[in-house]
Amino acid sequence: MLAPAVIYTIIFSYYPMTGVVLAFKKYNYTDGIWGSPWNEFENFRFFFKSGQAAMVTRNTVLYNVVFIIVNMIVQIMVAVFLTEIRNKNYRKITQSMMLLPYFISWVIVGVMAFNFFSSDYGFINRIITYFGGEKISFYTTPKVWPLIILFFNTWKGIGYGSIMYLAAIMGIDSSIYEAAKIDGANAFQRISKITIPLIKPTTIILLLLSIGGIFKGNFDMFYNLVGNNGLLFEYTDVIDTLTFRALISSNNFGMSAAIGLFQSVLCFITVLTANNLVRRYDENYTLF
Repeated sequence: MLAPAVIYTIIFSYYPMTGVVLAFKKYNYTDGIWGSPWNEFENFRFFFKSGQAAMVTRNTVLYNVVFIIVNMIVQIMVAVFLTEIRNKNYRKITQSMMLLPYFISWVIVGVMAFNFFSSDYGFINRIITYFGGEKISFYTTPKVWPLIILFFNTWKGIGYGSIMYLAAIMGIDSSIYEAAKIDGANAFQRISKITIPLIKPTTIILLLLSIGGIFKGNFDMFYNLVGNNGLLFEYTDVIDTLTFRALISSNNFGMSAAIGLFQSVLCFITVLTANNLVRRYDENYTLF
């Protein structure tokens, strides 16, 4: 019974990993992956000599750190609020509406963002001009985009991300809450003294899994919200978007493979470090 799952994992997860050799080769279509000549670390040198490696790595890490913190806090709050809603029909409708944005394509979200922030046709600028104010050129103002990106990332993932926390809360023994009510605990005390401590294992596991992608940017989100607007790159460019532009302009598969390997190694090291730190705190909360 286990064989199909093992075979599937080997074929679609482990076998493709052999393609990592592209990071050390000068790839050409004629010779293919295995026949292309080796070029040692030239693909990595291109990335670090581009002058943008430090900037995009910084942006990628900072964005992901903020995403992890904000999403975790907001998703836990949403899960707690949903469990406190007594009307089942209202709770189901609310949860479904919050889950809907997750299924909306980032392409559509990019169009929505343009309709909100466009200088000529944007909803926000129309309201500003209606009340006599001056238009804000969002697409030439880089400093506002970290907040815009954070908003759309949180809005799109809030419903889906809260499901795991909601499941963890539903798994708490209801007799604990009943005993707390008998002792006179109000809703806030039940949340702070029972709910939050008991979902701590789930929170830490999800945190460790999120840390595993801290050096990987959400390409769909950044590219569809920002596109190729060079005026915003200082605050919005991440490793994945830089790699995409380099691949389109140079058609260098070896360089993109090198950057992907660079991201994976850093993510692996980060997960091991975080897991060891958690082990020092409590071994029961570790991934492995």
